[in-house]
Amino acid sequence: MELDIPTARVFKPLLQPSRYKGLYGGRGSAKSHFFAELMIESHASRKLDSICVREIQKSLAQSVKKLLEIKIESMGVGHLFEVQDSIIKARNGGSILFQGMQNHTADSIKSLEDFDIAWVEEAQTLSQRSLDLLRPTIRKKSSELWFSWNPEKETDPVDKFLRTEGPPPGSIVIESNYKDNPWFPDVLQKEMEYDRGRDIDKYTHVWLGGYKKSSRARVFNNWTVKEFKRPVGTIFRFGADWGFANDPTALVRFSIEGNALFIDYEAVMVGCEIVNTPDLFASVPESNKYFITADSARPETISYMRSHGYPKIIGASKGSGSIKDGVEFLKSYDIIVHPRCVESIQELTDYSFKVDPLTDLILPIFEDKNNHVIDSLRYGCEAIRKLSKPVEIITNYSVSDDVSGY
Repeated sequence: MELDIPTARVFKPLLQPSRYKGLYGGRGSAKSHFFAELMIESHASRKLDSICVREIQKSLAQSVKKLLEIKIESMGVGHLFEVQDSIIKARNGGSILFQGMQNHTADSIKSLEDFDIAWVEEAQTLSQRSLDLLRPTIRKKSSELWFSWNPEKETDPVDKFLRTEGPPPGSIVIESNYKDNPWFPDVLQKEMEYDRGRDIDKYTHVWLGGYKKSSRARVFNNWTVKEFKRPVGTIFRFGADWGFANDPTALVRFSIEGNALFIDYEAVMVGCEIVNTPDLFASVPESNKYFITADSARPETISYMRSHGYPKIIGASKGSGSIKDGVEFLKSYDIIVHPRCVESIQELTDYSFKVDPLTDLILPIFEDKNNHVIDSLRYGCEAIRKLSKPVEIITNYSVSDDVSGY
């Protein structure tokens, strides 16, 4: 039976057959709802046996069984299923079971060898032992393992397994957050905005799916997210960083007033071909009218941009100590980020000092990652930073004085 189910664009790659399907991100992204609908649709169309597992499941109330029951009703396929106390049976002979991995041993897990689908919900809690037991057990031809999770730590087994530069063959791994959900409900919108305005750590972890970070190691704590519109006559400044394969090309627009630095537009893209870079930059308003200070390590890219609509782009001079000095300069401001600048928010949250793995002490060394917007900001501030006179600080400045609804 073919069902016509509306699917968010971000999930569509997961509709094709694949050995491993991973779906991670923050709250309100509809990850569990997508996999639940896909499971019900799969069982309605053909005979399958599936297992829904968690690391610990003391009762069915901790499982996705209730969610699947809701989907059966909302999708109008109640006549195709029989919901029992501990199992959901399909009229075509298939079944859906619910179990905790901690209850299994190397011998008991063999009972799942003939299953077609294993869906691991809350996969961030899955232990390495459980992952190692499950993978070779689900071995039937064309069988699939699904993982959905809200990330906790970079070292969690599911993250090390699926969120690496070399995931296992046959993997489709998708990040999804509330902004990818076209049906994101108003009630969650209000919850998200509340967290974003009061607790940026919570917002980034809960709503953007970022790892939980130690605030001790975080470089930037001098920023907030707030909607604003800059007044007519504002002088905008631009910085750019180049990337391609795994690193993004980035352009950021910002302005400075007193001790406040406003980030209002960004353009960030991984795998951006040089011929597409002018179009990427064009998505940032007025980027072809102002000077852009860019990473000087790619003079050929700067030359190309100058001859393709950006004659005012120049290379950063950098120099010894420029990273430290640039970061300290940015830390001297109150940084206000417009909520549409998602990558800026992510990097300001994640950019960290290294931590000594033996002593857990914070080292005076920056992690060389999560820094492409940060680098763009440093380049864009370079000329101001090198002025001989110090930055003027207005102590009575208030964000509310200058920020209006956008």
